Amino acid sequence: MRVLICDDHIVFAESLAHLLGAMNREVVAVTHHPNQAVTALRHQRVDVCILDVVFGSERAIDWLPDMRRASPHTRIMLLSGQVDPPLLASARAAGIRAVVDKRQSAVEIVGVLDRVHNGAVVIPGDRGAQPVSTVARQESSAARRLATFLTVREREVLSALVRGCDTNNLASSLGISQATARCHIQSVLTKMGVHSRLEAATGAVRHGMVRPDTGEWLIAAD
Repeated sequence: MRVLICDDHIVFAESLAHLLGAMNREVVAVTHHPNQAVTALRHQRVDVCILDVVFGSERAIDWLPDMRRASPHTRIMLLSGQVDPPLLASARAAGIRAVVDKRQSAVEIVGVLDRVHNGAVVIPGDRGAQPVSTVARQESSAARRLATFLTVREREVLSALVRGCDTNNLASSLGISQATARCHIQSVLTKMGVHSRLEAATGAVRHGMVRPDTGEWLIAAD
């Protein structure tokens, strides 16, 4: 399966690409505006395009005619931080193959991607829409257990990493020194069992701990 990602949230797009690659899905390009996606579609064979819904003042759906002219066979899957009835109605009318909430687990998102690749239409409210799987519930439980090992400050740090903050920005936003910020970051990496900030951000999004488009912490404190 060859996948194109188009999302203007750079950290989210790169994290999703990293995750899909780790799960043996080939990401042929990561773009941050539909005009870039159109160019990629003209030069790459793409089975499924994962497309954000809003790009500043522009709507992704308005770019669909150009995208389909560039690659008629590519299936389009919308990924949004807010799935509501108007979006679902627009997606159905435009022939979108799937609409997925960014807050869903990685297992669910990849599951929808696979179904779209196999020819299914997966839109919430339609017959055959994908339910929450047992595996997804298990991942959610694992995420909650992991979250209990993170201090309040470490949760703030992890949320900042998902938002794409560097050490300087993180220290400034939390009112701490850069040295302290680096210590907190290292503690987060150690507790999550990862080796980089990108891996930590990807894991936080994958396990439904942090909202990918805003960095909002999603797991309620015990």
